Amino acid sequence: MKGKPLEMSLLFDFYGETLTEKQRELFDLYYNEDLSLSEIAEHAGITRQGVRDSIKRAEHALREMEEKLGLVARYGGTGRCAEELGHEVERLRQLNADTLHSSEAGEIISRMALLLDQLRQEA
Repeated sequence: MKGKPLEMSLLFDFYGETLTEKQRELFDLYYNEDLSLSEIAEHAGITRQGVRDSIKRAEHALREMEEKLGLVARYGGTGRCAEELGHEVERLRQLNADTLHSSEAGEIISRMALLLDQLRQEA
């Protein structure tokens, strides 16, 4: 059940509010607090099987939301693009320093770097 804790944590961050309060509580205890099903069952006053079923339903609901909306995938894609763009801005900065010596290109590179920083902060 804990095969993909990072995936589940990301899905929970994006879509956790769509779960019931009880599902959020049990999911949080399992994935974020790392409690066992038995510990959660004791804490919540329900059976271990009840905890497992609730967490499974929550996982299914979160995956279903991601299939429909794709926010986590877009978030990850934005980060990868920002990383690649950062490398390209640095290559361009080096090319300008070594070869072009253009003040106009330097200004463009600076604006690109500022926009990239904004993008990284939003991602």
